[in-house]
Amino acid sequence: MRRPRPFVGSTAHPLRRQLAGWLFSAPYVVFLLAVFAYPLGYAVYISFHKFFFTAPGVSVPRPFVGLQNYVTAMSDPAVLRSFANIAVFLVINVPLTVILSLVLANALNRVVRMRTFFRVAFYVPYVTASVAVVGVWLFLFQQDGLVNRLLGPLAPDPSWLVNSWLAMPTVALYVTWKQLGFFILLYLAALQNIPGELYESAAVDGASRWGQFRHVTVPGVRPATFLVTLLATIAGANLFTEPYLLTGGGGPDGASSSPVFIIYQKGILQQRPDVAAALGVVLVLGVLVLALIQRRFLGREEES
Repeated sequence: MRRPRPFVGSTAHPLRRQLAGWLFSAPYVVFLLAVFAYPLGYAVYISFHKFFFTAPGVSVPRPFVGLQNYVTAMSDPAVLRSFANIAVFLVINVPLTVILSLVLANALNRVVRMRTFFRVAFYVPYVTASVAVVGVWLFLFQQDGLVNRLLGPLAPDPSWLVNSWLAMPTVALYVTWKQLGFFILLYLAALQNIPGELYESAAVDGASRWGQFRHVTVPGVRPATFLVTLLATIAGANLFTEPYLLTGGGGPDGASSSPVFIIYQKGILQQRPDVAAALGVVLVLGVLVLALIQRRFLGREEES
């Protein structure tokens, strides 16, 4: 008598059972290796060598110099100021992004009429090219712009984007406004996962709208808050386009320069890719440290 064949899936090798998953994920893994892992590893290699660009096919010695490039990068006053500038940017941008996107997403979630219109209206600045939108902000915040006309005698002198104290906060406000639509959509998706029964129970217990927002909405979107905070931090640490366009390349006198802009200056304009690579590695490590700190304080609910 012929024995029935055993179920293949129960005895097959785990790799064979997951072959479809590996095939589907392979293109993305290749993308990560080619676009992120390899460049990062090569940047680490460059940062420990005396490296400079040569013509294709030309082989020149690139001696190992240890931490010399890191010392050169971190002893540059322009580099230290760029990190201070980006700290100011993050202190302004990240809290504003989290608070405004959550509040606006909560309000949009309650809107019944013209819901799609409002969501699209908030998302349009995010998908609009920075070059096009920057022209509007230059018109608003220049010396004789609309904002200064409305403020009258209260307008700052020098004006916003040429003021060493106000240039970076103005850039932070611009980036907050431009990226807000993307983070609103993240919060809207998170709000859909909060059971309506929680709001009904809170209302029965006598909770006001503020009480429901504080005790139901905020804890319910905590994973999204961690994601928004992390993405806003990463985007802020890689700030380049906005100060380059708004302040003419980190002006005035480096008051709005960023580490990425200094990397561009040293690696491309000054032909010091080794120092630029060292600065890039330091920036990556700094972002990782910030991400771990945010994970510690905002990601606890996911671990429990």
